[in-house]
Amino acid sequence: MSNQVAAATRRKDKSASALVEICSVRLGNALYGMPISHILEIVGGARPQPVPLAPSFVGGLVHYRGDVLTAVSLRQLLRMPPLDGPQDILVLESSGGCFGLLVDSVGEVLTVPAADFEPNPSTLDETRRDLIAGAYKLQNALMVMLDPERLDPVRLGVAEAA
Repeated sequence: MSNQVAAATRRKDKSASALVEICSVRLGNALYGMPISHILEIVGGARPQPVPLAPSFVGGLVHYRGDVLTAVSLRQLLRMPPLDGPQDILVLESSGGCFGLLVDSVGEVLTVPAADFEPNPSTLDETRRDLIAGAYKLQNALMVMLDPERLDPVRLGVAEAA
């Protein structure tokens, strides 16, 4: 029995010390994060082509390596005013395929302890809960975590139609 307890304690210690790599992005003054495992590329200074009559979350279309990507506007999803000028795009991979995520700017890759992750509070409204996975406690800030599956334009389109 003591071997099982010791093994469970080692697993707990190992998971508590696990590190996660996250790409930090800015939207206004807020800090957001995206797991780097879902990021294919970062495209700086992009100017997406607007799409008339597109759903509100579509920030435009972007030419990317011979393909056309739908760019999801994080500002629109969070009901922030549009940013005038170029934005950075995270090219993301999800189960629905590749898409772009428009952000004000991309910061650095941070390595944070998995134990510092906090799930969404129960008081968070449903719209934001559907977009945000939780937050990491940093030394001087909170980094709100985004989940590419929740931001996939196919999923967002289905949710908006409902």
